[in-house]
Amino acid sequence: MTDPGSTLVPLPKSPTGISGLDEITGGGLPRGRPTLVCGGPGCGKTLLAAEFLVHGATEFDEPGVFMSFEEPVADLVANVAALGFDVDRLVAEGRIYIDHVRVERNEIEEAGEYDLEGLFVRLSHAIGKVGARRVVLDTIETLFAGLSDTGILRSELKRLFHWLKDQGVTAVVTGERGDVGTLTRHGLEEYVSDCVIVLDHRVDTQVSTRRLRVVKYRGSSHGTNEYPFLIDDRGFAVLPITSVGLDHEVSEERISTGIPGLDAMMGEKGFYRASSILISGTAGTGKTTTCAHFVDAACRRGERTLFFAFEEAPSQIIRNIRSVGLDLAPHVDSGLLGFHAARPTLHGLEMHLATILRAVDDARPVAVVIDPITALLGDGVSDEVRAMVTRLIDGLKSRGVTTMFTTLGRMGSPSQEWTDVAISSLIDTWILLRDQELNGERNRLLYILKSRGMSHSNQLREFLLTDQGVELVPAYPGPEGALTGSSRIQQEAKSRQAEAEREHRLERLRCEVEGKRTVAEARIQALQAEIAAQEAELAAVLEADSARQRIGLEAEQKVARGLRGDDAPTTTPNGRR
Repeated sequence: MTDPGSTLVPLPKSPTGISGLDEITGGGLPRGRPTLVCGGPGCGKTLLAAEFLVHGATEFDEPGVFMSFEEPVADLVANVAALGFDVDRLVAEGRIYIDHVRVERNEIEEAGEYDLEGLFVRLSHAIGKVGARRVVLDTIETLFAGLSDTGILRSELKRLFHWLKDQGVTAVVTGERGDVGTLTRHGLEEYVSDCVIVLDHRVDTQVSTRRLRVVKYRGSSHGTNEYPFLIDDRGFAVLPITSVGLDHEVSEERISTGIPGLDAMMGEKGFYRASSILISGTAGTGKTTTCAHFVDAACRRGERTLFFAFEEAPSQIIRNIRSVGLDLAPHVDSGLLGFHAARPTLHGLEMHLATILRAVDDARPVAVVIDPITALLGDGVSDEVRAMVTRLIDGLKSRGVTTMFTTLGRMGSPSQEWTDVAISSLIDTWILLRDQELNGERNRLLYILKSRGMSHSNQLREFLLTDQGVELVPAYPGPEGALTGSSRIQQEAKSRQAEAEREHRLERLRCEVEGKRTVAEARIQALQAEIAAQEAELAAVLEADSARQRIGLEAEQKVARGLRGDDAPTTTPNGRR
């Protein structure tokens, strides 16, 4: 029982230096213990073991010994050189020792008994010569070829693995894949190994795919899924994409779609950065053109972009897009835009996924276009494609990449609001392009089905391809639905004519009203003048009457004074007259 106060010591590990493999194994292979790498012919066992040895010598200061029981030293060096490793230099510097042990089956049978003492002596000499910390034995089946005694085989296998542990070296032992129910031909190596890695090279519908799985790892947690891996001129690379979760960061930044009308439909702001966008529609609706506008806008912002094309060559895409006023060639020349074109049948689904993510890791783009994702369906199962695209979306989001996918809809489908790969629920923004047939012509329409986290227009737009790029025009509502094309133009002409007639009628009415207003105002002015004259005349008559009354009154007063004799001068109080 473990003491509660004790501290658990993690298992020491030797990093392989192989991209992705250290992540899956939690840091590398068990240090000082043997690891079995098994698989069928051509799956990459020898290359994985050789790269483990080279990285140890060049990156981790751990010299190594490669003991081959099949390939001569010259062939092995040439094969590893194809991965870009200068093994001859490492051998000359004393950091790697390579030995070829020739094992002949008839010699083993003639000896009657089998003993590994000679091998141990030879290995001890090699390890001591370079101070090796890593050892590769390739392959173990050749070492025991012709040995039919199961008891001796089991005993010598255990001796070999225990001897490697006693030497304190981190060993990689390669083995051929066995029959059903066993990982190796003898079915014993997997039990005495501390770590077992199985490589698989399978062919489905004439397309090959390589996968890796860690079957066993004593004393350490590890990834247990199957992971696709690549072998190219840069070596062995495993992509642990199935471990991607939903813990990626989100951005509040908005970026332009490259189409002003579409930006306007999305609140004048465009997409969220690091979001996933789906452009779906039937053939010829403008999906690739929409992607080209998105790519052009990203490159104009100085952002590196990758365009993965599965139907057209890059030169063809560039030529075709020039017809709408976009020239992507300068972006390619500047290095901002990179094209990766391949037929879907070139690789299996997992290999396409691994290739895309590796290209993204190499270029570190800000935006990616995959056109179209439905090309990967082929003869495969839709569920497998959906699983692959799910991992792709998660992988790109976790890298902060804004990704635009296109999907090809089926012609004549009554409803295009679905996709063959069934990924619409994983998409942040879904834009649908479709054709509308009316009055003997086909016209393109665009509308936004959804856009998470933002307000957006729910209206249809006619999608026009012009010499100056894509133009979005509001569709004219008609009695039979939205009018597009010549029907929209005719209806708009009728509307303009009706509007002109209405304006003409309004103008005529305005003139008539203005004329009547002028006449009325003139009459009012005349009446006001007449009233003013009459008022003046009245005032004059009243003034004359007032004057006559005053004169008459004065005359009466004078006559009255004469009768009273008041004509004499009047004496004032002070005695003056």
